[in-house]
Amino acid sequence: MAQLLEVGKIESARIRTENIIRSDITSELHEILELYCELLLARAGLLESPTCDPGLEEAVKSIIYAAPKTEIKELHQVRALFAEKFGKEFVLAAMENSGGAVSEKVIKKLTVTPPKPELVQGYLEEIARAYGVDWPKASRELGRAPELIDDGQSNDEDVEKRGGNQTHKLPGADLPPESKEAQEQEDLSRATPPRTLGSSNPLHVNPSSPSTENPRPKVTLNSMELKPSQKMVDAGIERPREEARKISIPDVNELAARFAALKR
Repeated sequence: MAQLLEVGKIESARIRTENIIRSDITSELHEILELYCELLLARAGLLESPTCDPGLEEAVKSIIYAAPKTEIKELHQVRALFAEKFGKEFVLAAMENSGGAVSEKVIKKLTVTPPKPELVQGYLEEIARAYGVDWPKASRELGRAPELIDDGQSNDEDVEKRGGNQTHKLPGADLPPESKEAQEQEDLSRATPPRTLGSSNPLHVNPSSPSTENPRPKVTLNSMELKPSQKMVDAGIERPREEARKISIPDVNELAARFAALKR
C-alpha cells in the first residue's frame, strides 16, 4: 500500500486499507472473547447451577451471540454446551439480545459496516509515515503577512478624519458645580484601586501552611501586635496607642470632598 500511495493509486490503497481495518477489528473481537473464556474458566464452579449466574451472564451471552458469526470451532462447541445447560430459550434471548446483556463492544465489532473515511485516512497516513512515503502531498502555501498598523498613527488619522485638531475636554467640564460634585462622588464610588498597588510594598507576610483543621488558611493580622519603640514616641514619629485610638477614620463623604478639592 505504501507503493500504491507513492505511485498515486490512492483508491486502490483505500480499498486494501479497509480490509486491514476489518482484520484488526476481528482481532480485537477475538481478544474480547478470549477474556470472556478466561473469566468462565476462572469461575467454572458457578456454572454448575441450572440457571446462569448474574455475574457470568454477560460473558455467556456474548459468546453465544458471537459464536455463529466467527470461524472458531471451539466457540461453536461452547455455544452448544450452553444450549444444553441453560435451554433453547436462553440461547434465543442471547441471540436477540432481548435483555441487553450482550457486550456493546462485541455487537459493534460484529456489525458489518464499512469503516469511516476518517479512519481509512488515518491508516493511510500512518502507513505512509512508517514507510517514508511523502503522502498526502498537500501544498501548504502561506498567505501574505498581515500589515502592522501603529496605534498612535491610526488614532491620529481618526482624529483628523473627525474634524482636525480638537481640544480634549474632561468629562463633566460643562456641568454646573452641584452636578460636578455629584458626578465626582459617583466616580469616586466606582473607582477601583490599580492592580499594581502594593506590588512594591516591602512588607511581605508568608501564608500559613494548610492543615486538616484549616485546609485553606488566610493571612490575618489580628494576632499581630505592632508596638512603636520609645525612641519613636519621643521623636514624635509614632504616636502612643491611646492617641492613635482617638483618631477617627474619615467616612466616604469626607473622602469624596477631599477628592473633589484635589481635582479643583
